[in-house]
Amino acid sequence: MIVRIATEGQFELDQADYEAVNDLDNQCVEAVEAGDEARFRELFAQLIEMVRAKGRQLGDEALVHSDVILPPEDTDLDEAKQEFTGEGAIPDSLIPGAG
Repeated sequence: MIVRIATEGQFELDQADYEAVNDLDNQCVEAVEAGDEARFRELFAQLIEMVRAKGRQLGDEALVHSDVILPPEDTDLDEAKQEFTGEGAIPDSLIPGAG
């Protein structure tokens, strides 16, 4: 899966990491739906860090389609309401065995 962090770059994640990333994404949706900005910021920071830590950053010269585009790290709760609804930023269809 190719994940773009807006304003930062693209990262390629191994299939083994999909479920953990999706789990954090789903928790972000729950925090947004609950209106809990502090919890959302904590979880979203963990999601961004996981993508950075587990993913292999692609160079700027790589022309690869992004499967997922995460908003910038400084996204607030109001902005998150646009991205983290329903399935969240990561569609279940990208997760093997989900949805």
